[in-house]
Amino acid sequence: MRTFIFFMCGLFIATGLLGQTGNGPAQTKVMTLGVFHFAYHNLDVVKTEKKNQISVFDEPYQSEIVAISKAIEDFKPTIIAIEQAPDQQYKIDSLYLQYKAGRYALEKNEIDQLGFRIGKDLDLPNIYCVNDWGRHYDNITSMFKDSLRLSKFDDYYTKLFGSNPTVPKVTSIIDELNKANNPDSIKDDLSGYLDGMFKYEEKPNDFTGVDFQTGRWFNRNLRIFRNIQRIPHSNDDRILLIIGSGHLNLLNYFFEVSKEFEFISPLPYLKNAKR
Repeated sequence: MRTFIFFMCGLFIATGLLGQTGNGPAQTKVMTLGVFHFAYHNLDVVKTEKKNQISVFDEPYQSEIVAISKAIEDFKPTIIAIEQAPDQQYKIDSLYLQYKAGRYALEKNEIDQLGFRIGKDLDLPNIYCVNDWGRHYDNITSMFKDSLRLSKFDDYYTKLFGSNPTVPKVTSIIDELNKANNPDSIKDDLSGYLDGMFKYEEKPNDFTGVDFQTGRWFNRNLRIFRNIQRIPHSNDDRILLIIGSGHLNLLNYFFEVSKEFEFISPLPYLKNAKR
């Protein structure tokens, strides 16, 4: 047993040293474009009241979306990934092909407005679905099925935040995406996942809140990252990921430290959309 442990330690050290030598292989460029959800499904904790919801079909929003699309196309993505589960790939494939053939009118969501629009302009063959909802530990799953435990969990949330927080009305989509993709905003967003519900304990010194956030956020984004790795790609490819901006607080970091990918910020491209 001791021999095995020494062998594994030596292997880890050797692997680390190998990882530090040379420049390493070429990386696939990945741009993450963080967005708010154009169709206002209100599935997130932070909701948008009806009075604050815009229609992306109205002006100046539709013109802004066209400008954003054209600006992002300068990145020349060869692959587009979207926040839709892989089991919906057949549906996305069908709608995208219909849109390219002129038989489908774009709906309000960012998948259509940005993903389909950019994909068609660049004549990409398909759009990849990479979303996942994460997996909870058994103790969290059992809590969701226990009305008393869940009630205490909900009470804790309500005392912290009151009713679901809301966001103000968007006046400019370009400005909103610039803010959402700003590194300072992204860093600040992650801090919220290490506070609030993260500190919830059913019993003193247990990890109920930690386990809850692990499944719903950390595990979820690792799975999304893995789905992106599964997309057939080479070092010559350029991946555009269109996703809710909240995901950037983990996904951007994963791309930045990955030896497989090179992270590309959308901010210089969004600046061009403003012209």
